[in-house]
Amino acid sequence: MSDNPQQPYGKPDDQQPYGQQNPYGQQQQGQQYGQQGQQQYGQQQYGQQGQYGQQPQGYGQAVQTGPNGEPPLWAPWYGISFPNAVKRFFKKYVRFDGRASRSEFWWWYLASFIVFAVLWTLVGVGFAMSERQTVSTGYSVTSVMTSPSPLYLIAYSIVGLFSLAILLPTLALAWRRLHDGNFAGPLYLLVLIPFVGPIIVLVLFLMPSKPEGQRFDRPERG
Repeated sequence: MSDNPQQPYGKPDDQQPYGQQNPYGQQQQGQQYGQQGQQQYGQQQYGQQGQYGQQPQGYGQAVQTGPNGEPPLWAPWYGISFPNAVKRFFKKYVRFDGRASRSEFWWWYLASFIVFAVLWTLVGVGFAMSERQTVSTGYSVTSVMTSPSPLYLIAYSIVGLFSLAILLPTLALAWRRLHDGNFAGPLYLLVLIPFVGPIIVLVLFLMPSKPEGQRFDRPERG
């Protein structure tokens, strides 16, 4: 049997019925449909500019950015700056779809660390300014706060409110960071495993971006 796809069923060209060189599909027609197929699945799906200004959805191809270099919200932003990472965190408040680059992820954790460091410092100062009383329990002597200072109450309240405000978006950001490494978001729940779980999740957060993670993108959401 011939290996030439232009000779169906292995017959030579001069033995084809009715004097045709290629029944069931002449060479010209085969080329025509082959070219159309390439255009349909190669050029249109992966080679042409997509909706929302996105570049081809084929793996390893970048998303087209806007005039200021900012990609659409559904796409990750690689090489993002610190201020933009903070703004983007709140723009994508509870979006669990899509991906987050390592810079998006770690810039936000740096920002939240700074905020909590400042707030807890104010809590400590407020505690030192509060009225306290020394109480002996028979086994030890402790200092009990009898009248908290206004600074202590305000700073402690802000800590609680800020923690609640960023709980869900921080979880969503972790979900998207795992997506960027082509991991399923629920793997974040491994942190519930004592000792080993947080280390595993930290390693996953440190993994580089993989183009296959595009399967988690939802461009239709904008």
